[in-house]
Amino acid sequence: MAPPFDLADLPTGVAMPLSPMVARVLAPNPSPFTFTGTQTYVVGSSDVAVIDPGPDEADHLTALTAAIAGRPVVAIVCTHTHRDHSPAAQPLRAMTGAPVVGCAPLTLDDDGPRADAAFDAAYRPDRILADGERLAGEGWTLEAVATPGHTSNHLCFALVEEQALFTGDHVMGWSTSVISPPDGDMADYMRSMQRLLERQDIIYYPAHGEPIDNPQRLVRGMIGHRKQREGQILRFLERNGDSLIPDMVAEMYKGVDPRLHPAAGRSVLAHLIDLHQRGLVMTADDLWQMR
Repeated sequence: MAPPFDLADLPTGVAMPLSPMVARVLAPNPSPFTFTGTQTYVVGSSDVAVIDPGPDEADHLTALTAAIAGRPVVAIVCTHTHRDHSPAAQPLRAMTGAPVVGCAPLTLDDDGPRADAAFDAAYRPDRILADGERLAGEGWTLEAVATPGHTSNHLCFALVEEQALFTGDHVMGWSTSVISPPDGDMADYMRSMQRLLERQDIIYYPAHGEPIDNPQRLVRGMIGHRKQREGQILRFLERNGDSLIPDMVAEMYKGVDPRLHPAAGRSVLAHLIDLHQRGLVMTADDLWQMR
């Protein structure tokens, strides 16, 4: 899927100021699943936190070193442990001496459609943050907000002083998040989305895509989108009886880049598991039908 703008307008390896306390550095890993690439955020002024350090690539680590510019690093913070988010934590810790804090470690065998989304088996946090726990530097405070769904260990981080939320992959600025079982859970995701809807954040900084300056509107739209998708699945099963997921994807994702269909199938499976747990559908031999 081609971005709707020239990638040259979003240069990798450059610290782009977004607010008095926030700069982002775009990693050189664009793909159909990462959009223009993974965005690492440097938060603070006299001392800093680095959020989602990204892939372990030499050019990206050099760019992060330049963005840190010799300032003390209070913490290297990870929203979750997919390979486009956390692998640079270990070399950055070695370079800066900063602890790795944030989400819990999680490693699963992943035979899903996203090579970039396999779990980072080398992730070793020095401190795991529970929901509501905080870390702070001079003039800034980050608070962990538990948002399971995309992954079971996913955390967002609120920058208290700016009413901003770093949303990782839970809410992205260009697409909905893939929910891929067995770890991805649609019911958890919907509960996490409802939780964000009830917050008072005024801007989101996602790991992929542009900042979101009317976040409640976007979250309402994403909740509505998931409910519409659930309705599509139920109507498909009512019309067709016993059905396979690829047949559902072929109809429901017409016009979507075919490279994304396997990932779409994972989200359809997540919906079906949720519907099964609610007693609305049943399954046998990979076929799904209304209960």
